[in-house]
Amino acid sequence: MRNKALHVHTFIGCEEPYSEARTVLFGVPFDGTTSFRPGTRFAMQAIRPDSYGLETYSPYLDKDLEDTAIFDGGDLELPFGNTEKVMDQIHEYSLDVLMDGKKFLMVGGEHLVSLPAIKAAYEKYPDLHVVHIDAHTDLRQDYLGEELSHASVIRRCHDFLGDGRIFQFGIRSGLKEEFDWAKKHTYLERFSLDTLKEKLRGLKDVPVYFTIDLDVLDPGVFPGTGTPEPGGITYKELLDAIIKFQELNQIVAADVVELSPQYDPSGASTAVACKTIREMLLTLVD
Repeated sequence: MRNKALHVHTFIGCEEPYSEARTVLFGVPFDGTTSFRPGTRFAMQAIRPDSYGLETYSPYLDKDLEDTAIFDGGDLELPFGNTEKVMDQIHEYSLDVLMDGKKFLMVGGEHLVSLPAIKAAYEKYPDLHVVHIDAHTDLRQDYLGEELSHASVIRRCHDFLGDGRIFQFGIRSGLKEEFDWAKKHTYLERFSLDTLKEKLRGLKDVPVYFTIDLDVLDPGVFPGTGTPEPGGITYKELLDAIIKFQELNQIVAADVVELSPQYDPSGASTAVACKTIREMLLTLVD
């Protein structure tokens, strides 16, 4: 596996060498199927330096990054213009990490990057369940004829996970046929995270992958994204959800996606992403 050396430029508190780490953080600078405003490929370039505006300690979780063993593997080096090859490289890296007995937090990039990471987790943990927090359904069969799209990522995950394994929250945008399809194939809560705690109870002892699309947040909180959708949740609601994740016994991996830092020159959206990453890294700690 590449990127096993200690990196100079890391996310705050993630300086352990790969061999000693229990959790791996890595970036995926890909936005090749973005349907509206591109730019998520630049997310980690903004996140790593801005993470030093945070403390390593989370008062929400009462955990500290300095008490953990996390390796920042840098960003994967991905080819332009070949989505399938990008998917293969993400899958290979994710699976290598899992097979080494570690967990990972992947940072996008657009939401399609979740597909190969979730597939890798499924191959390691066949009873995998996915919790998807997002503004969008992501359940299209295709987007403009393309089945590999950030608008179809959860539908592609369903292709191998099947019914009863996908739980969607905060959803407020999608085609009518996507919402209709979800009634038969996924659990989908519109507009809020109100039923999250109830559903997590049923996932307490099964392997779970969390995928967080930051556009679940209202654009007033998080304007720095490619497909902003008014009517979203507050950041406090997202933090409360992450706190609830602690009740689970088998969180195996996670991702945070869809920051486009150039659309928020104030830096507030990048700060939101940094804090979310800190909380998710600490959530992965055993």
